Amino acid sequence: MNGYMTVRDKALLWGVSERQVQIWCKSEKIEGVMQFGKSWAIPDNAIKPTRTVNMKPGRKPKNVVIEYSEE
Repeated sequence: MNGYMTVRDKALLWGVSERQVQIWCKSEKIEGVMQFGKSWAIPDNAIKPTRTVNMKPGRKPKNVVIEYSEE
């Protein structure tokens, strides 16, 4: 189909795994995506979704320096 790409092609273009693109397709984070059976068709002009990290309350992100002030 003209104007659409496969999951594999988008994964290579965006530099992520095929599974990550499938997850984005299933969760409707890519606009205009269509499913045909078990395959996904992603528009050529689709924008790469940003990854969001859901952390548990009270956890701090890795590689972040936290400064404490002594009062």
